[in-house]
Amino acid sequence: MVRKLYLMRHGETVFNLHNKIQGWCDSPLTKKGKEQARAARAYFKEKQIDLDAAYCSTSERASDTLELITELPYKRLKGLKEMNYGELEGESERLNRHLTPKDAETFYLQFGGESSNEVKDRMTRTLTSLMENEDHEHVLAVSHSGACFNFLREIQDPMKELKKGFGNGTLFVYDYIDETFTLNEVIRQPI
Repeated sequence: MVRKLYLMRHGETVFNLHNKIQGWCDSPLTKKGKEQARAARAYFKEKQIDLDAAYCSTSERASDTLELITELPYKRLKGLKEMNYGELEGESERLNRHLTPKDAETFYLQFGGESSNEVKDRMTRTLTSLMENEDHEHVLAVSHSGACFNFLREIQDPMKELKKGFGNGTLFVYDYIDETFTLNEVIRQPI
């Protein structure tokens, strides 16, 4: 049986709007961010997708996004958190704007943050564990851009999708069968 994981980047936040590095630090959703969450809710309703489980990172921006999408009870999980950027948390994105994904693999370690591989491994462990639950056929997990990117690195070369953008509200639809994830489609927010 094929199970579906709907892995979503949270809606736009104040820090996103002001180009601030936002990993383990948090900021609230903007009006647009709330609209993005409601658009995801409409997507699930239109496609008649009955979610049977919902999860998000421990960041408020992720739980606020999830609560606008579904009324299901949910769990907040540290394994779904964004990358820790260490001392660069809350600073201007101009400090890391020119990093390639390869450069970023270990760049944040010097500032007390995480490596990309740590994030990839944590996301893979967490999402695999979730999808192994017997009653989890259609699962929503709200996470973050870097976390979603690094999880995709575990599955395939993410660069094609990265070039198309991982904007706020992007929804990655994965098939899960025999402990293997396959990216089925990426739905980008029109707003």
